[in-house]
Amino acid sequence: MPLTDEALAEAGTQLADVLMQRELTIATAESCTGGWVAKVLTDRAGSSSYVLAGLVTYSNDAKRGLLGVTEPSLGEHGAVSEPVVREMVAGALAATGADVAVAISGVAGPGGGSDDKPVGTVWFAWGRSPADTEAVVEQFQGDRNQVRRQAVLYVLQGVRGFLEKP
Repeated sequence: MPLTDEALAEAGTQLADVLMQRELTIATAESCTGGWVAKVLTDRAGSSSYVLAGLVTYSNDAKRGLLGVTEPSLGEHGAVSEPVVREMVAGALAATGADVAVAISGVAGPGGGSDDKPVGTVWFAWGRSPADTEAVVEQFQGDRNQVRRQAVLYVLQGVRGFLEKP
C-alpha cells in the first residue's frame, strides 16, 4: 500500500503540534528528500512560528559550504553515513539558530547504490546540539518516490519521538 500525502501531512501536523507546545523551532538539512520534509512542515498555516529554515544540500559541495560537513567525513565515509548526517545536524543548528535540526542523506535510486549502501539506504539524524544528537540508518524498499516518501515519514516520526522523550 503506497504511503499517501495524507499520512505525511498527519505526521507533519503531529510534529508541528509538539514543536508549538514546547515552543521550539526546527531546521531541516536534506539531501535525498530534496526539501520534502520542510515542505510538509510548512504546508500548515502558521508554520513560521516553528520552522526556521530548510536547507537542501544535495551536493557534497553544498554540504561542506552550507553545513560545514568536513572533507574527512565525506572522503572516509561518503555522504550517506552517520558522521555526515551528524555534521549536517550540527551545521544546520549553527547556521540557523534553531532549537532542533534534522538531517537526511540517502540513496533514493534508481541508481547510485553500492554493495554496502544499496538503493533505499537512508541515514537520519536529529538533535538539539552535537552532544544531543541521535543517528539511525534505515533500508527502504520501492522506487525512488516510495523511498523518499518513507524517509520523510520516518524523520517526521523520529524527531517527534526524540522531542517527546522525558
